[in-house]
Amino acid sequence: MALSQLSPETRPVLIASGFVPAILVLGWACTLATAGTAPLPMPGYLLQKLQAGAFLGIVATGMMMVILPGHIDLPVPWTMTAATMVATAVGGPRAIPAGLAVGLAAGPFNGLGVSVLRIPSMIFALGVDSVLRGLMVAQTGGLAPQDRATDTMRLLAAGKRAGVPAASFVWLAVWVGIAVLLRRTAFGREIHATGTCEAAAYLAGIRSRRVIVGAFAASGLCAALAGVLLAGCSAKACQGIGTPFLPPAIAAVVIGGTRFLGGQGRYAGTFAGVVLIVLLNSVLSIMQMPEAGRQVIHGSVILCLLLVHGRSAQSPS
Repeated sequence: MALSQLSPETRPVLIASGFVPAILVLGWACTLATAGTAPLPMPGYLLQKLQAGAFLGIVATGMMMVILPGHIDLPVPWTMTAATMVATAVGGPRAIPAGLAVGLAAGPFNGLGVSVLRIPSMIFALGVDSVLRGLMVAQTGGLAPQDRATDTMRLLAAGKRAGVPAASFVWLAVWVGIAVLLRRTAFGREIHATGTCEAAAYLAGIRSRRVIVGAFAASGLCAALAGVLLAGCSAKACQGIGTPFLPPAIAAVVIGGTRFLGGQGRYAGTFAGVVLIVLLNSVLSIMQMPEAGRQVIHGSVILCLLLVHGRSAQSPS
């Protein structure tokens, strides 16, 4: 069956999944070329990378929830940072709930600004991002935070069950929850309808403002959860801990076939996009590629995937 005959939501999943074996073969070839000095991308090595994939996957999940109704959540990195700092500062059994509360406060605030004030999400997000960044610097005085993660945070982030990172089970739980929400509930259908045409959705009786606020709340909660796990992995809070996750999270969502203007997307595609990006980063590390070359190759692969998506979507059936 030709790619053009597949549904717009299925096509990107197959394309992204098709790149995964190619990346693995490249990693094996690099290992052979270096006479075994580079780590071989075998199950044990890939399980280690699954932990990093879990953090990115949770962030990408929240980002997809915002992109589906046609918006974007740029303050994600500093929501993650704020969650880590609050969770480690509170400590004890209330650490994780306190960290998640940060996301549940920041997310709906962004959603209200976008849906009620009708400010474009990218513009409003820049203002919120600046406020959060300033608050974090004011709190720490520009110095590295000294608060430590709790044992529970470290267990969830760095622990293992049957050799599998515990963080991957958290990601799996988030994945199942979001998949059920999008495919089995009225709210999931309303998100897609709002992203397709917000005005038409409103005329059809959908409370689009509530949908947008809910989507941003989900994004904030996912960002805070990822931040809490990152604090557990590093054993303490760090300023800017979420900064490296914004570009790959957006890339994973778009590579997975979620339409950037909203209305179309499946979580299976986002999952495939996360796996592809994590494997690509792993292979580039195996190749000991300098940072400049790594960025060029990383961006080139993403552009190639997006071009393939576009061509396959435009080709006649």
